[in-house]
Amino acid sequence: MASHRKPRTSVLTSPGGRRTAAGLTSAALASVTLLSQSADAAPRAPRPTIEEVKQQVDGLYRQAEVATQKYNAAKERADHQRTTVDGLLDAAAKRAQKMNDTRRELGTFASAQYRTGGMNPTAQLMLAKDPQQFFDRSHLMERLTSRQQQAVSDYEEQAAAAARQRAEAGRSLERLQTSQASLKASKQSVQQKLAEARQLLSRLTVQEKARLAELERQKEAAAKRKAEEEARRQQERQRQQDGGGTAGGDTGGSTGGGGTTGGTQSTKAEKALAFARAQIGKPYVWGATGPSSYDCSGLTQAAWKAAGVDLPRTTWDQVKVGQRVATSNLQPGDLVFFFDDISHVGMYIGGGKMIHAPHPGADVREESIYYMPIYGSVRPG
Repeated sequence: MASHRKPRTSVLTSPGGRRTAAGLTSAALASVTLLSQSADAAPRAPRPTIEEVKQQVDGLYRQAEVATQKYNAAKERADHQRTTVDGLLDAAAKRAQKMNDTRRELGTFASAQYRTGGMNPTAQLMLAKDPQQFFDRSHLMERLTSRQQQAVSDYEEQAAAAARQRAEAGRSLERLQTSQASLKASKQSVQQKLAEARQLLSRLTVQEKARLAELERQKEAAAKRKAEEEARRQQERQRQQDGGGTAGGDTGGSTGGGGTTGGTQSTKAEKALAFARAQIGKPYVWGATGPSSYDCSGLTQAAWKAAGVDLPRTTWDQVKVGQRVATSNLQPGDLVFFFDDISHVGMYIGGGKMIHAPHPGADVREESIYYMPIYGSVRPG
């Protein structure tokens, strides 16, 4: 005989002792929800390619160089303001000493009057804490001797000058504080960009680092070939200018299509180049001006200073100094600037090459000027 009993359903016992199927249903729904959430979870971002990592690192280095130039500018302003403030404080101290000397002289006059007839109103006014009360009463001046009048006039001038110096010192201190705040912000920006670049590089495997180094070699080789081609073109132009003669010398010593410069300028350029060559192998350190390390504009500034030419501190100011020259007319010693934001500079040595301080982690070295996009060039001196 067939059974009409319903199949049994799995049940759970509730905390109160009652049996229910709700627990099973809730557990099933929870499992389904978890599976659904796992399925809907966003997929992990793909690992960037070596080419993308290189692009990001190069971009961060460039941003760090921009921030470095801002740092250099802020430091220059802060140093200038600090010198101004120190000068004003020194002048104020000297002015205070002169005022004390004048007050002692006025006191001598008053003492003499006291000995000869008591402290008269004139002497009392002369020793008043607020000399202006005395100066406003011109009729009293007529009662003084010419020497006394001169002493009072000197004191009045010194008091007015001291007030002006105090006001100027206050304004200079405010400007110094502004420059120091800008300096701090630029420093933090540089450190942040460099930290991001180091973090990207630290994630690379050994194989990826080797691939990155290969990409750098390929880029350097392409820039070198372009420099060699430009050097050959320069030599050809030089032969044509010389009437078909031989240019002579190797391509590394080519001076460009503009020929050689005059005696004084040429001598200065040679001194600047000699200094720059002596720095090859020293590390790039942002904000550094030597002698053990340099950033890009710190190197060019120090090199031309060795030749007796003072250049500004930043690339943005150095590009405004001297004569602008075309890339085809570059001569040794000229400064070549890079990128639209003019954030990098190197010193041309001939043959399409330069000496420069590249970026953190690299040393001062020779490199093709075509390694980076050229903004323009100037000839200091």
